[in-house]
Amino acid sequence: MTSPPPSPEAPPRPSTTGSRLASIAVASALFMEFIDSTALSTALPALSTAFGSDPVHLKLALTSYILALAVVAPASGWIADRYGPRRVFMTAMGVFLVGSVLCGFSRSLAELVVFRMLQGVGGALMVPVGRLIVVSSAPRERLVSAMSWFTMPALVGPLVGPPLAGFLLKIADWPWIFFINVPVGILGMLAVLRFVPPLHQPYPGRFDMKGFLLAATAITSLVGASEVVGMGLVPAAVQLGMWGLALGFIAAYIRHALRVERPVLNVRLVRYDTFRASLIGGTVVRVGLGATPFLLPLLFQVGLGWGPLETGLVTVGTAVGAMACKPVAPGIIRRFGFRSTLIFSNLVTATITALPAFFRGWTPVPLMVLVLVVGGFMRSMQFTALNTVAYADIPHNTVSNASTLSVVTQQMGLSLGISFGGLMLHLARGDSEGVITPGQFILPFVAVGVVTALAGPLFRRMSPEAGASIQGRSRMAA
Repeated sequence: MTSPPPSPEAPPRPSTTGSRLASIAVASALFMEFIDSTALSTALPALSTAFGSDPVHLKLALTSYILALAVVAPASGWIADRYGPRRVFMTAMGVFLVGSVLCGFSRSLAELVVFRMLQGVGGALMVPVGRLIVVSSAPRERLVSAMSWFTMPALVGPLVGPPLAGFLLKIADWPWIFFINVPVGILGMLAVLRFVPPLHQPYPGRFDMKGFLLAATAITSLVGASEVVGMGLVPAAVQLGMWGLALGFIAAYIRHALRVERPVLNVRLVRYDTFRASLIGGTVVRVGLGATPFLLPLLFQVGLGWGPLETGLVTVGTAVGAMACKPVAPGIIRRFGFRSTLIFSNLVTATITALPAFFRGWTPVPLMVLVLVVGGFMRSMQFTALNTVAYADIPHNTVSNASTLSVVTQQMGLSLGISFGGLMLHLARGDSEGVITPGQFILPFVAVGVVTALAGPLFRRMSPEAGASIQGRSRMAA
């Protein structure tokens, strides 16, 4: 690795049709990951019964995956540049499939957590490398459209996942929510082989092992500290020590990253206004929204006494709204600009996120579905704008660095959100261990709504012309 290999001939400029097919192929491969995560959320109460665990502790099945993903993801950019995005993507899918099968054979929460972490290793490479393939394959002026095509097929996963999990739990046992990934993953791999061309990335140089170890320790410490805070699992002094360790390693990594030429996570990219707004604002939004997939199934199945199939059919409203948004998102962004779109969608999303706090047994089911559909629509609008504006101003040769940093911070936000939701539910329950009532969900949902709204002031600081070069609007119109 001391000298770069011969530079391959530059690939031809991608066509619109070719970039669209590549986007759909990668998204179809990621489809199984979306099915997996949403199906698992619906199955949490069933897993609680199978393993004899408190429902709140089942959040470990979600956060363990995100932890592994966030720890390994910093290396994904270098690995993709060194060995080729398509090859790395295919290998990651294989690792994810092996982890899925092993999860299905788990017989305890501890085993499930370990095998979910193996899935997370595969996901750590699939998510950022998949985005790298899409961004690298699309002409700059077609980036908004390519990202929309990339995310729209993947949203079928959340559309199918909850009712599929409910159906499987009704006719079979919970391991089948993992086994179903196998045929989906194989079809996705075939699509990638057919439609994704080999991409030639700049030689990444020597791997930043010191930075990787610092970042991995910082991420692990931060997730561990957030998991135990306020839960009474460890003494207060230990909790403070974990937070101090996490902050210390974060500071150490930032100092290291600013001194080396090719850090594993390139924090220098925050100097670009659009990328900084996407990174920080998107992380805050995901802290607020990360708790929702954890809280909603518990509210419906434990708080309201619904079955998993009924829960899946109602929670699918979020995915329906997200799907409906994708075809119109590029036009809305072109008409109103990134800044206005983000401000408005964040305000509505924060409000809608808090409304399930007031769901009761007498609440009309169509009203619940309507709330979730509108929330899914606005949430999808917000994430489409965030994920696209991030690449508006950064140099093309730093796309893999930007993609890696974005994925790591996004997953950290989601992990912190799940821990935050679990903490709020724990505080709302008080001394009533083993009993969860609908009224106890008021604090968790209102709290995550408030946190989501905190991103609004960050979006207001953006320039009205932010992202004008990629949204198809002239700077005068912006």
